[in-house]
Amino acid sequence: MKAHLRKRSFRLAGHRTSVALEPEFWASVEAAAARRGLSLAALVAELDAARADAELPLASALRVFALREALAPPPRTRGGAEGGAG
Repeated sequence: MKAHLRKRSFRLAGHRTSVALEPEFWASVEAAAARRGLSLAALVAELDAARADAELPLASALRVFALREALAPPPRTRGGAEGGAG
């Protein structure tokens, strides 16, 4: 494993597996899990189960997910336009 990668272990579909990602990708995936009210393990399990191509490495699927999260527009807030009262 490269020194710049951080390795995490999960139990997915009853099997133990490890995933190595750059810290920035882990931070993005962790933030997405927190926004959804999920643990990191629960979000990774959801993403693993939802992979359309089982041949795609889980690390690649997590990086693509993190990229999509970063590029997604911010969620709309209740209350309408920014800036408050108007």
